[in-house]
Parts: sequence; structure tokens; C-alpha cells
Amino acid sequence: MDRPEPIHPGRLVPGSPRPPGNVNGRTRERVPSPAGVRSESETDVCVVGAGPAGLALALMLLRSGIRVTVVERSTALRREFHGEILQPGGQRILDELGVLAPARARGACGLRGFQVLERERTLLDIDYARLGAPYATLLALPQPHLLEELLAACRQLTGFTLLEGHRVASLVERRPGGPVTGAVAHGPEHSRTTVRAQCVVGADGRFSRTRALAGIAAGRSESFKQDVAWFALEAPGRATGQVRVHRADGSAVLVHDTHPGRLRIGWTLPHGGWNRAAAQGIGAVRRELAGVLPQFADLLEEQLTSLRRLTLLDVFASQAQEWVRDGLVLIGDSAHTHGPIGAQGINLALQDAAALHPVLVGALAAGGPTRERLAPFQERRAPVAAAVHRMQRAQARAMLAPSAGPVADFLRARAAALVGRTPIGGRIARRVAYGSDPVRVRTDLFTRGPALAPVRDTGRDTGRDTGRGAATG
Repeated sequence: MDRPEPIHPGRLVPGSPRPPGNVNGRTRERVPSPAGVRSESETDVCVVGAGPAGLALALMLLRSGIRVTVVERSTALRREFHGEILQPGGQRILDELGVLAPARARGACGLRGFQVLERERTLLDIDYARLGAPYATLLALPQPHLLEELLAACRQLTGFTLLEGHRVASLVERRPGGPVTGAVAHGPEHSRTTVRAQCVVGADGRFSRTRALAGIAAGRSESFKQDVAWFALEAPGRATGQVRVHRADGSAVLVHDTHPGRLRIGWTLPHGGWNRAAAQGIGAVRRELAGVLPQFADLLEEQLTSLRRLTLLDVFASQAQEWVRDGLVLIGDSAHTHGPIGAQGINLALQDAAALHPVLVGALAAGGPTRERLAPFQERRAPVAAAVHRMQRAQARAMLAPSAGPVADFLRARAAALVGRTPIGGRIARRVAYGSDPVRVRTDLFTRGPALAPVRDTGRDTGRDTGRGAATG
């Protein structure tokens, strides 16, 4: 068969010829392979994880003339999605990539801002209209809509390969403990694909397999005192137009609209409190939630009929000490994990991708992505992640902590009112919306746009594993 081109450090010229049938150029139709087949391919960058960060980074690199293989464990985006609120900073990045408008057209909900309510009293009201156009709202955008548009944009460019239904089993190293030079992925029917790459990017989430295979500790800390049980209710005509935290009787419940005509609800519980709540049964759970959300008591009674409707999210903070090594980078939740307060997860992940893009382009052009060449990415983004952790801990204490007595509650309400009604609120909204490092996409590094015809995905290459390199993990 035709062998892939070898990787040439610094070769970033788009449109160079590819061997016919090679997955790095126009690809063949996928054909079934015998069980247990071993194959090998070469690319410039191997991205593990087809989430917002992984696909956004892949699109930026492809537009800069760099070949990218994305390894994704699920197929056809069939997996559980929880985070879907986009802050203006993330919206701007997607807009600069040309995917925000088509993703939004698939269905989304604009949310005017963020409120904290105690019974019927508004304690805090952060109005995103203060931010000004064009990103003057929060956006509840279902992740499948976003991922489908990012994937469609990647498919239009040559040099893109998607390995669906493949799980990273090991990293390929030049020598044990040495530079990472690729990854081995196990796919359908016990197949195995070795992806040779100059750089592997771990974008595979809070329980990152890439991070674990590299032997990098997650840096987990139990800095939040709550877990969150998520569920959704069909609620046509009951939209609130806001992200709201409802407080009552020591409980706090997060509610926001989502597409189409639904409410997404997050019930905060003390760490370890889910087992006690579940032991009381669904009836007791409904009654407690209806006490906090009396306006939705009818929906809760009709639809929350089983504990299986709720999904428990283990809320924790983490920040890996190492984000970069020779040939390896971690981004998004793989490098730093945050709680759901302030809707920062997707925002930070997209900003990570935009910040890494020029660093990685420069490293490849300079001869290879060494730790030293990749270090500016961590140096820029790690302080941002740490600042968000601090902000979220403060927000959790202010919004989710149980009552500390009437005097403390009064003072907290007065402080919240001051924030909401003065310029302080506008400054806080901007910091939450864009972060302390408002990253922009380096479109000046783009050397090409969409190809004239889309590139088809390939589930796996054909070929054989030559055994070059050392697989670890």
C-alpha cells in the first residue's frame, strides 16, 4: 500500500502533494477490516478528545497547514454532555473560527445574565447587556450542535483524520520516559492503530486518559463543599431567560433554559450527600426541590419520577503541575478542572486551544515541540486557571453555602446588591465573561480555508505496525 509521508520538522506549507489514498490527504471510503488488524499512520499533531477544545484546536492547526489526527472514544458524538453554557469569551473564539452562527442556528438559547434569588427576593443580578454587542448574553448551546459544526469545518480541510470509537491505550515514546512521538489507539473489533506524531495533545477531559498514561498527577483538591445532581425538564413556554441560583432552606438549585424548550437544573448537595438523599426516595427529592422551586412544582411532579433521571456530578478542582513535556501538551479539563459555577469549563478550554495554537505552530516550525518551546503555553494559562479556581471558591461560599444566621445573611444580601447596582458589577461581569486573559484566535497564522470538497473520515488506516518506537503505559 502507499506509505504516509514522513514528518518533516518545520514543513508547514499547505497543499503539498499526498500519496493517493493516504489518510493525510483525500481519503478512501471506510472499509471493514478484519478483527485485530494493526495499522499505522503519520501526522503532525495527534489530538486526543473530540470535545470543544480538541476540535477547535484541530481546526486552527488545519487552517495553518498542519496535519491533524483526532482520536475520539465515542462514535457519532454519542456520549453524555453536561456543560453547555458559553461565556462571551468562548463565543468570540468560535465566531472567529466561523462556527458560532451555524451552531447557533441549529438551536440555542440566549440568556440575559445571572441572578441569585432567595425565595422571591433577588440578591444578585448581573446583566450581560452591560458588556455591549456583539456578545451581550450567555448562550446555552447544546454541545452536539457545536461539535457537529466544528467537525464539519475540520472535514472540509485536507490533512484531517478522525478515528472514531478509538481509545488511547498507550503513548509512543522515543525511549522510555523520553519525548512522546505518538499514541496507540484501540478501536472496533480489537483493532490497533499507531499514530506517529510530532506532538500529542491531551484534550480528553477531567479524567484524562492521556494525562494518566503520561504519569502526570491530576492535582485534585476537594476545594468545593458541594456535588451537583443534574437533570432536565421539558418546559415549553416556561423559559426564564436567565441563569438563576435559587436559595431556600439551606438548599441551592441552579436553573437555566436550554434548547429546545427545556430547563436544565442542578441541585447542589453537600459532598457525599447524594446517598442520603437517594435513600429517602424520589418522593422526598421532589418535595425538597419543589420547596426551592415552587414555580416548577408541577413539572417536577409530572416528570421527575425516578432517581435515574438525575446524574451526579462529582465537583472538584484540579490543576496538573505539568501541562507540557517534549511532544506532549494537556489542555482544558485535562490540565485543569473547575466546578460548574460561573460556566467556565468550555470557556477556558476554548481559550486554551486559541492560546496553544500559535505556540504549537511556532514549535513545529522551529524544529519540534520540545518542553521549552511549549512552556509559554503553560506559563500563560496556568495563572488564569488558578485565578478561576479562586473565584469559584469565593462564589461557592457566597451563593451555595447554607445560612450562617440572620446577620450574616443580611450582610451577604447587602454586598450582593452593591455588586449588582454599581460599576463593580460590570467589572465582575466582564472578568467572568472574558477572563483575565481574553484570548483571540491568531487568524493571521491561517494559510488556507475550507477545501473545495470535504475529506471523508477514516475509522482506521490499513497497514501494519512496524513496531518503531516504544509504547508505554
